[in-house]
Amino acid sequence: MAKKRRREAEGEPPPVTHVADVVTPLWTVPYAEQLEQKRLECEQVLQRLAKEIGSTNRALLPWLLTQRHKHNKACCPLEGVRPSPLQTEYRNKCEFLVGTGVDGEDNTVGCRLGRYKGGTCAVAAPFDTVHIPEATKQVVRAFQEFIRSTPYSAYDPETYEGYWKQLTVRTSRRGQAMAIAYFHPQKLSQEELAGLKTSLAQHFTEGPGKTSGVTCLYFVEEGQRKTPSQDSLPLEHVAGDRCIHEDLLGLTFRISPHAFFQVNTPAAEVLYTVIQDWAQLDAESTVLDVCCGTGTIGLALARKVKKVVGIELCQEAVEDARVNARMNELSNIEFHCGRAEDLVPSLVSRLASQQLVAILDPPRAGLHSKVILAIRRAANLKRLLYVSCNPRAAMGNFVDLCRAPSNRVKGSPFRPVKAVAVDLFPQTPHCEMLILFERVEQPNGAEALDPPTLPLSSPPPPGFPDGTTKETGPPTS
Repeated sequence: MAKKRRREAEGEPPPVTHVADVVTPLWTVPYAEQLEQKRLECEQVLQRLAKEIGSTNRALLPWLLTQRHKHNKACCPLEGVRPSPLQTEYRNKCEFLVGTGVDGEDNTVGCRLGRYKGGTCAVAAPFDTVHIPEATKQVVRAFQEFIRSTPYSAYDPETYEGYWKQLTVRTSRRGQAMAIAYFHPQKLSQEELAGLKTSLAQHFTEGPGKTSGVTCLYFVEEGQRKTPSQDSLPLEHVAGDRCIHEDLLGLTFRISPHAFFQVNTPAAEVLYTVIQDWAQLDAESTVLDVCCGTGTIGLALARKVKKVVGIELCQEAVEDARVNARMNELSNIEFHCGRAEDLVPSLVSRLASQQLVAILDPPRAGLHSKVILAIRRAANLKRLLYVSCNPRAAMGNFVDLCRAPSNRVKGSPFRPVKAVAVDLFPQTPHCEMLILFERVEQPNGAEALDPPTLPLSSPPPPGFPDGTTKETGPPTS
């Protein structure tokens, strides 16, 4: 009570309000206003790209000036922001920290609010946030109940003491739920760890946690102070199924613990439908799906084309993608595991005789320049769709696609034709942006365009603000 009075005296918001402001900063903004904010941000990206194209490919200036005149100084039309079919309880993957709660309670599972004056990182329960499904919250409650019944405290990232670190929950529209518990073993014996895992499994299969709906349970020992990637940590399956399944655009997808899948399934269907429409595919097309994850985009397009070739870094996701192809009886699709910069050059050469369309859906940092250079050299690749959750970070890729040929950059440039945003992250400032690029056939890129009438004079507006912390967009929790 004393802490509550002190927070109120200092003007600090209550934990419920604070956690919502941290993880969903637009939760109090009407949805129509959220969409308008995102439209303006995407328009700024296209305005900045226009300026960059003007400085890196002077041959495109006649076309570019006309575009800027038509589209409010942007390099191409922006077809608005497609809203998410769900604005609340939409996230199918959430990551929660374990720590000391804002009320001082140990082993609180939730969202970190930030660094407090005492030097600790307080955690607030996620139960009043709007973007997390109730099914996920039930798993959080059950997990928190279990870890508070154990003799093991929350891990402290400053002292490196303690045990429980994190909970990841993945859910599907089929009512399935995957829970992954992260635990620092400290100096516990193998017998003690085995007993803990048995107790955890019993809690969710026979005990009070059974009603939470967990169908798939994993345990991860994360002992390093610095881990390059949690995806590289070995998972131990302790109960239930080994994966969950999701339905998307009439297809079925297997999702393993580390595999990428868009966090908002209904909005992903909106995005993939736009990709289908814009790609202009036919029975002779070959699709190069770069950073394909579990194969969602490629599989959605496979029935319309001759062949799909997917590239993905995560081996687990590639295995899921291959299973997904078999489950959906699609035989004209192949998946390759490795870095895009290592695989794209050889695959593009191998597909030189094909009518090639590329779909690029990289992590927020964008693609290695070697990938873009290989795409530029592929003369048979005339159309490219780039999906980005952080267009500011991907701006270098956009510019390299459009810059003038040189000793380093071979092949005719591309130019942006149109763009659209899809709101995969309601209640946050973030969205996915899709830009269609087409190969320039004439040196000045001005086929069938009227002469320019406006000078190129305005400074580049800023792109998206930084702050994205996840591979697929904003913070989950």
